[in-house]
Amino acid sequence: MNTYLDIIIRSGAVYFFMIIALRVFGKKELSQLNTADIILILLISNAVQNAMVGSNSTLQGGLVAALVLFVLNFILKKIMYRSTFITQLVQDKPEILIHDGIIEFKTLAKLEITSQELEEVVREHGVEHLKEVKLAMMEIDGNISVISGDKSLVQSHHKRKIHKTLGSLNN
Repeated sequence: MNTYLDIIIRSGAVYFFMIIALRVFGKKELSQLNTADIILILLISNAVQNAMVGSNSTLQGGLVAALVLFVLNFILKKIMYRSTFITQLVQDKPEILIHDGIIEFKTLAKLEITSQELEEVVREHGVEHLKEVKLAMMEIDGNISVISGDKSLVQSHHKRKIHKTLGSLNN
């Protein structure tokens, strides 16, 4: 088989594997990377490098693999823009965390967000009490948006921090 065709097929396979893996293991984690996440990304990139280029360690081989990844990403974004079905397969949907001051505890548990983390996010948005929040949502990119106030709506946007302890993972 042609060396570059082999690189194209391998790179495509790795790309789609990573899309599926991120969907399964939680794309929300990418919105805020901590040290362990960065190490994981570096190790994954090292692990899949040979899977993409095989024994070809030339500049051209690396550029072909990179080009394939960029093209596939571009095509996937175009498809997602046109197809809600594909978008739903690749991305999570936004989740309501607080609605009219009422905390959605089932959603918090599903997303592994502690009430302390939620309170911290609300305070960082300048809101003193959870009862003042009209709407707080975990967005598809892992950010938490907060809309507060009755008289003057204030919307702010917050990148969620990931806190990890020895005993548990509180995302």
